[in-house]
Amino acid sequence: MGKKYQFRVLILAIVTAGFFLSAKVAPHADSKDHKTLAIGASAPDFNLLGVDGRRYTLASFKAAKILVIVFTCNHCPTAQAYEKRIMQLASDYKTKGVDLVAIMPNDPKSIRLDELGYTDMGDSYSEMKIRARERHFNFPYLYDGDTESAALKYGPIATPHVFIFDRARKLRYSGRVDDVEKPTKTPNISDARNAIEALINNKDVPVATTKVFGCSIKWSEKSDWIKKAKAEWAAEDVTLDSIDASGLKKILANKTDKLLLINVWATWCGPCVVEFPELVDMNRMYRRRDFEFISISADDVSKKTKAFEFLRHENASGINYIYAGESRDKFIDAIDSQWQGPLPYTLVVEPGGKIIYRKQGQIDPYAVKKAIVDDPTIGRYY
Repeated sequence: MGKKYQFRVLILAIVTAGFFLSAKVAPHADSKDHKTLAIGASAPDFNLLGVDGRRYTLASFKAAKILVIVFTCNHCPTAQAYEKRIMQLASDYKTKGVDLVAIMPNDPKSIRLDELGYTDMGDSYSEMKIRARERHFNFPYLYDGDTESAALKYGPIATPHVFIFDRARKLRYSGRVDDVEKPTKTPNISDARNAIEALINNKDVPVATTKVFGCSIKWSEKSDWIKKAKAEWAAEDVTLDSIDASGLKKILANKTDKLLLINVWATWCGPCVVEFPELVDMNRMYRRRDFEFISISADDVSKKTKAFEFLRHENASGINYIYAGESRDKFIDAIDSQWQGPLPYTLVVEPGGKIIYRKQGQIDPYAVKKAIVDDPTIGRYY
């Protein structure tokens, strides 16, 4: 093993460890001193835009006997794992005088692409509207990403973080939803539900605070991470190797344990050039998982230098090939017998060679990302 390779492995290990440390945190682990609201404190007011286009303040929920505020987001795997349970809480207690509202606290500009490895969308307001519509959220979902004004007042530690207030809007519970992250397992302790039940029955909350697990809040001061990430990606090696039809068939057979994203493109293809940066972004999102992005240039092999310069311009450090076989028909058949030949052409291939997504023409990036994270090879949860 060469020293250069060993160095790269070491760097990857350090970066990966840093990702998971930043993704899953315990209380008060943030780099800045964002204080969490203390038990007994009054609920701070807010004025935030919901995905329904309405603005909400604390007074919007004045009729509720109990107010549950959940700081959560789109991208975090833990937040996604808890979506149905949060919806169930809202449903179970709506007729009992309990209102539940969710607030998205992250600055979308402070989230690196490699922090999006478990999601098909980020935390922008437009993406929040999509998530709420697709999941059929039964509670207001409010955007706090531009100013983080509500998040700074409440001090959530991670997503999700639950705050439960009584009729006087005094904080009576702060912590997790329950003690089991995976949605496929039954919780042992349903802390948020227990707190709500106690308050409904005019009793003391049995456990007022718990630790919180999930993804760290992406405060606006973390935006420098994006610049650092771009510099790291720009420094990565870009390669372009030749391949023939038999080599392509081996790739499509996918005798690996990885989900493959395969894109066939050419420098002379306008839609190919337009969509390619999205594919590079997907590689940066998912490459720490069981995932591989492979680009295949359909340029004439005599134009290999031009194709390579394009890849280098896009910082495309995935696996890149250019077809060097003689027959275009063999090229097309080696990729997919259903492909008619026009570019671009994009596939998502499971281990074992099953094609779960194919698109002739320009992709819808969201549809591709959804196909990737909804596949059990990848998945949305830890």
